[in-house]
Amino acid sequence: MTPVALEPARSSPGQSSSVYLAELALAVGGFGIGTGEFGIMGLLPDVAGDIGVSIPVAGHVISAYALGVVVGAPVIAVLAAKLSRRMLLLALMTVFVVGNVASALASDYGWLVVLRFLTGLPHGAYFGVASLVAANMAPPNQRARAVGRVMLGLAVATLLGVPLATSLGQALGWRAAFAAVAAIGALTILLIWRFVPADTADRDASPFRELGALRRLQVWLTLGIGAVGSGGMFAVFSYITPTLVNVAGIREALVPFVLCVFGTGMIIGNVAGSWLADRALLPTIGGLLVWNATVLGLLVFTAGHAWLAVANVLVIGTGFAVVPGLQTRLMDVAADAQTLAAALNHSAFNIANALGAWTGGLTIAAGYGWTSTGWVGTLFALGGLGVFATSLLTDGTLRGRSRSPAAEPGPMTTSLRPETAIVSRSAEPVQ
Repeated sequence: MTPVALEPARSSPGQSSSVYLAELALAVGGFGIGTGEFGIMGLLPDVAGDIGVSIPVAGHVISAYALGVVVGAPVIAVLAAKLSRRMLLLALMTVFVVGNVASALASDYGWLVVLRFLTGLPHGAYFGVASLVAANMAPPNQRARAVGRVMLGLAVATLLGVPLATSLGQALGWRAAFAAVAAIGALTILLIWRFVPADTADRDASPFRELGALRRLQVWLTLGIGAVGSGGMFAVFSYITPTLVNVAGIREALVPFVLCVFGTGMIIGNVAGSWLADRALLPTIGGLLVWNATVLGLLVFTAGHAWLAVANVLVIGTGFAVVPGLQTRLMDVAADAQTLAAALNHSAFNIANALGAWTGGLTIAAGYGWTSTGWVGTLFALGGLGVFATSLLTDGTLRGRSRSPAAEPGPMTTSLRPETAIVSRSAEPVQ
């Protein structure tokens, strides 16, 4: 299909409001997914007591969900290549709703582990497809902010959704928390059906075309930035409660309020990171990795002072700012395999979660203390910076621009069907 150049359209107020409503619908889904993923962490003792296992064993249901995210993102993106994006979003959220309802009804530990794995399957694909839909509705110079508004649902979940789900679960039982998450998912289905524009499936799409993303070095390197560079935030966050209690001297009853501070930081980072990425994508990614390395390492020095520790938790939360930039970078390097690349971004962040928590636990178990996670976080962020530098050095597009002043980005192009548009640079080869 021959691409044609499109001029940026001027949006009327009505068109702008319809775009924002579509983004809101997608963000509500992110809110539900974030609440479901993290809400159970505060309810592990309740889950363990009800199904008759120890708390460490009950923690396997969290691992099962994360494994579902890692597995589901690429598999669904490839198998559903021929579906329209709106239809795929509706299908993914339906699976999420059914999985949470079934989790609330699980009769024993084994079934709960299986059901949490199945519920995690649509997670990465949902965020990936939702990001593509939002970016394609936005002007070319506002893609990162559109992605950021979708991701805002996940950030708000850490501030409001998780504490509310935890309180509900403690008052009415952990099963009620899963039921509430399912209700949010059902609301998302209605909102997507009402506000996200219908689109036509790309006739040229195929599983093999999506798998083509795996042949692109820049896709792997961008995923590596997320998998390595974000591991530090998870290394610190996984053990933030015992660090605050045992080192900062904060009463355990106040820890949920400090975690809300972390959620506030995520929201600030999401908004600021999106805005910066739209202005200078690559410098923003690199600068945020340096920022993360700095604020994570500061924990070693601030943890012994309650107010400084709380302030440090706030700025650590802003590390979420790198997410919209990385998602946008994947759109630039994935060419016509957008869905798989976008979905894999969330597999990468779950790998970061696993690596960070495991490595942080190793240093604590080795006797280096709770604050050692700060050094671990700095090393992860610096590792991500190294992967980012490798990406820049091996990106032939960037080298071509530096050699020739005339080699500016070509016009934004798309297929003749805007609703299935895959945005790319016609004058830039993708590595």
